[in-house]
Amino acid sequence: MTNSNTARLQRCETQLQDFLAVALKGVPVDDLSVKTVPGKWSAHEQLAHLARYHQIFLQRIERILTEQSPAFPRYRAEEDPEWPAWSSLTAQQLLVRISSMRTKLMARLRSLSEEDFQRTGVHPKLGEMSLSLWLEFFLVHEAHHLYVVLQLVRSKP
Repeated sequence: MTNSNTARLQRCETQLQDFLAVALKGVPVDDLSVKTVPGKWSAHEQLAHLARYHQIFLQRIERILTEQSPAFPRYRAEEDPEWPAWSSLTAQQLLVRISSMRTKLMARLRSLSEEDFQRTGVHPKLGEMSLSLWLEFFLVHEAHHLYVVLQLVRSKP
């Protein structure tokens, strides 16, 4: 495996876990559901989105591995029939679920060969991307939402 894919896997292994351990330390789980900005997602909904997106990403990985350069629509939680179930989980259920989904994702990613990481899928805005780039996209997307969570739980009114 290339050094860059190894580094990506390492980030995937630690990014979420490290964030949750440090950024949410001392934050009561009930505070995650507090909406601080009307019309915007709460920290709880941000985390629910990330948990659900793990499933979406795993499905995309399988299609990339089994189809020739599949095209994917943009994922929008508001259009996802499963979104209400994910966003209605309790904070504790959500934290358990996101951890479980990350374990599944890591197991799948570790099973891939270098050739697998070169397979491609088509993003509606970013075009054809290798699975390596899809993983990079996943990590950047996740980091963005984690940053928003940090702002929501740590910003003073």
